[in-house]
Amino acid sequence: MLDRPTGPPTAIPAPIRGRPGYGDMPEPLLIEPLSPRVALAALRRRRGALIASILLWPLFAFIAIKQVTPQYTAVGTLIYEPSQYKLRELQSILQTDPTTEAVMASQAEIVRGLRVVEAVVKRGDLYNDPEFNPALRPRGLLGRAIDTVASWFRGNTASRVPAALGPVQDPSRNATLMAVQAAFDVHTVKFSRVLEVDFTAQDPQLAATAVNNAMDFYIRSQYAAKHRAVERATALLDARAAELRRDVRSGEDRIAAYRAKAGLAQGMHAGMDAEQISHLTEDLVHARSELGNAEAKLDAASGRAGAEAQAAIAPSVVQLRAQQDQISAQIQAQQGRLGPNHPEAIALRREYADAQRAVAAETARVVAATEAEVRAARERVAVLEQDLRNGEQAADRSAQSQVRLNAMQRDMEASRQELQAVLDRIQQTAQQAEVESAEAHEISLALPPDVPSFPRSLPLMAAAIAFGVLFGLLLVYLLELADHTLRSGEAVRAALGLPCFALLPEIRRRDLGHLSADEYVARKPLSPFAEQVRTLRTGLRIGQEHPRVVAVTAARPGEAKTTVALALARSAALSGEHVLIMECDLRRPTFAVHMRAKAPIGLAECLRDKLSPHQAICTDQATGMDVMQAGRITSDLPDRFLSDTMARMLSELRQEYGLILLDSPPVQAIAEARILAGIADATLLCVRWCATPRPVVQHTLELLEEAHAHVVGCVLTRVDAVAHLRSGYADADVYHRHRRTAQR
Repeated sequence: MLDRPTGPPTAIPAPIRGRPGYGDMPEPLLIEPLSPRVALAALRRRRGALIASILLWPLFAFIAIKQVTPQYTAVGTLIYEPSQYKLRELQSILQTDPTTEAVMASQAEIVRGLRVVEAVVKRGDLYNDPEFNPALRPRGLLGRAIDTVASWFRGNTASRVPAALGPVQDPSRNATLMAVQAAFDVHTVKFSRVLEVDFTAQDPQLAATAVNNAMDFYIRSQYAAKHRAVERATALLDARAAELRRDVRSGEDRIAAYRAKAGLAQGMHAGMDAEQISHLTEDLVHARSELGNAEAKLDAASGRAGAEAQAAIAPSVVQLRAQQDQISAQIQAQQGRLGPNHPEAIALRREYADAQRAVAAETARVVAATEAEVRAARERVAVLEQDLRNGEQAADRSAQSQVRLNAMQRDMEASRQELQAVLDRIQQTAQQAEVESAEAHEISLALPPDVPSFPRSLPLMAAAIAFGVLFGLLLVYLLELADHTLRSGEAVRAALGLPCFALLPEIRRRDLGHLSADEYVARKPLSPFAEQVRTLRTGLRIGQEHPRVVAVTAARPGEAKTTVALALARSAALSGEHVLIMECDLRRPTFAVHMRAKAPIGLAECLRDKLSPHQAICTDQATGMDVMQAGRITSDLPDRFLSDTMARMLSELRQEYGLILLDSPPVQAIAEARILAGIADATLLCVRWCATPRPVVQHTLELLEEAHAHVVGCVLTRVDAVAHLRSGYADADVYHRHRRTAQR
């Protein structure tokens, strides 16, 4: 079949699924997803739009290039090398930041700033150049009217501005400056300190001159700015030096006055008093040490110290006490052996008493001598302490005077040192001014360009061609998306879930001659049109049941349904079938035109029960088919289809004819079409190729479904055979030229 695509099967569309009469129909196949074959087929179908886009866009670009005034861009380069300054004063005035991207970007903005631009405009006399001064360009009538109104408004505004605010700026001057600034382009070469200065103008010599003037003014302004900075630094240092000289002289005067007031001779200091105090302190320490030794001896002599101390200080007392202890030991021994009244015991007690008196006498003598030493030591300590206090007081008074004097001397010395430093910086600044140079230098001057920078014909034409290709592809894609018509059997089956029985080609008028399309089937039985009609008959007969009553209808007028019905009837009659075709479109009957003979009676009289069906039937002499034309039309005929007359008449004719074709009116235009489709065995839907929108066809099928019609398939009519052959669809081969030649 013509509607058998090669892609994978997908689901039936929702409006078709579940329709009566389709229970045994296999699930339809939809169009395969996007693939190179589908894309190439779409390009083949829309090649006209693609070729037009590819040709028109370069043509438009070529015309635009020829209309554009060429622009020339001159390029010059600078290198930015900032100086390093050791002086803090120069560092605070001149730029000493490291060369970063931000610094280079700032220098680029300075180059294209209005100060540089104004200098370029003045040097090049660009105020009188119409390219940059809009006021000098020729203006049309509308432009002159606008200028008149603007000048009037500016005059009134200026008259209302107080004199204190100054004159109004010239708009043409500002416009010229902005135009020249827009023509400049300054950028930094990546990873370097090089600035590229570009200027675009219609005159190449003017562009080169503008770049060179801009670089020269920038370098000179940088050099002048550095000299002004050095001069400001020198003036600042000179003022500071004068101030420091005044401070030094004032400090010397204050020191001299203070020395005279405090009685301090030149070169005198507190060294002698300090030395005496130091000696007194040492004597006091020594005296206090002697006092401590004397007091220790006194304690030892008095018995308040330990035995070792006593032995060291008063050995005679210790010796006597040892004898006393020895006698005491003897007394204790004799009393235990001889008793207390023994003469020896009594003699020992007398001897012990004598020893005790001797110890007391010796102890008193030693204590008296030691006390004398202690008193002498204490007196010496007291004298030294008094002398030390007196010396310290005198030294404090002298030190206070000396401290203030020293502070005044330090202040004056600091002023002298700062003055010397400032004098050194003044000398260094003067040396810096002698060797100062500009921070930017020209690497290469701009030369007049030979080739225009805009428009660049080759890149623009290449871009136009590329854009034309892309735009053409986009246009093809949008046209495919916007195309809601049916172009092939694949599209019919994908959108409607119905088989497409045939693709009836459009017959050219020169091929038809004096024939009608339905007569062409009988006269040209081997033509592609006749072959597709036979394919349509084959599609109607394939199946478990062969419908005898077939309603041929369409969604709207102009779908060639009458031509299809007549051609199908003629083809079947030529094949030997007993065929009857009935003209059921009573509102727009056309059989008389096709048959070239208008019958006075027809279906209208049968529906009114004025004639039997056989009386209204006439036979076509060329093919032998029977025809029932519409007859005389009245306003009450549409309601006749709702009666049983039509169904009864078809039931009678069914027994006699093998095929009855009902030329039904359009479904969406006339309601009788649904009635006829409901009483027919099958309904054939005619869809005009590349004309009938898909939603319209789907709505038509929904209406037929509501009428319980059995729509068996579709037929695409008025197909452009040449366009469909080149479309790339799977069913395009039916119009292959070899097959057409064989059919002829």
